Amino acid sequence: MRWRSSCGPPPLLLLLLLSFLTLLVGRETVSGFRICSYNVEKLNIDKASNYRLVQTLSRVVYRCDICLLQDVVDPDGRVVKKLLSSINRESHRYGNYVYQSVSSKGLGRSAVDKRKFVFLYRKETVTVMDQHQYETEPPTFARGPLAVEFRSRTTLMKDFILVPVHTDPLKAVQEIDHLYDVFQEVSEKWNNENVMFLGDFQAACAHMTRLNKKKIRLFTNLNFTWLIGDKVDTTVSEETNCAYDRIVVHGKSFLKAISPMSAKVYDFGKELKLSISKVRDMSDHYPLEVELKSSALVRSSALLLKATPLLTLLSASAFVHFFL
Repeated sequence: MRWRSSCGPPPLLLLLLLSFLTLLVGRETVSGFRICSYNVEKLNIDKASNYRLVQTLSRVVYRCDICLLQDVVDPDGRVVKKLLSSINRESHRYGNYVYQSVSSKGLGRSAVDKRKFVFLYRKETVTVMDQHQYETEPPTFARGPLAVEFRSRTTLMKDFILVPVHTDPLKAVQEIDHLYDVFQEVSEKWNNENVMFLGDFQAACAHMTRLNKKKIRLFTNLNFTWLIGDKVDTTVSEETNCAYDRIVVHGKSFLKAISPMSAKVYDFGKELKLSISKVRDMSDHYPLEVELKSSALVRSSALLLKATPLLTLLSASAFVHFFL
């Protein structure tokens, strides 16, 4: 019996095995569904008229199926209209998606300083089912959250609620605790406990300490998971190292629907090769992002598991054929 050279052509069975794997997985592999959050730091009409800044912001938004923008100063709607026009005008370069928006009213205790929450979303993958402006008397938030119920066409979990957060730095602990009340109201309203809080919590450094966590129900209630840890720096400045921006989800079903280790800071300056000063022109915060599992990827995994006995047999046959 002679040994075949390891440099020779692969056996037919090995080629069949590789082809089979490609058929099962290759056609079903798609990118995850990305949810993003970005404190754009006073995005007003002057900023929205700056071509360079809008192009940078558009590149951030293009990565996301849903992108929450906080701190938008837009009393007459021109800022969002201008931003959407820029994003959709060049969408052919980034996947031919068309973005739409849903916005809160101007929020804030000062009549001359109102800021909006704005969700930008791909109409091809997402539908807005409903929205709800959380309000109490007296107000418990400087900017009451606008809760939005979304339905996704491509993810394992179809219906979920996103709640934007932008707390008052001086009352961050109290406002973060009151998010539990928001959860109770919106989950009962829509009969859906798949709730995600995202945005600028001010949940770090001088605004929230370890001792403060004992007073916050989103920490003491173990049904809530904080996906961005305390040691993550979400700020642009090299002089700070604070996890101000966070993503928090409720329940095991939401947690299982999230791609592991996908919640992170998006350093677009590094990816787009921008200087710190240019990044800082946009905001003193970095965007956050997290991915939901695609239903197509789950189907691929199921097919692969069902095919495991056949793959094992083919692998063994190819291995024996190669050496004998």
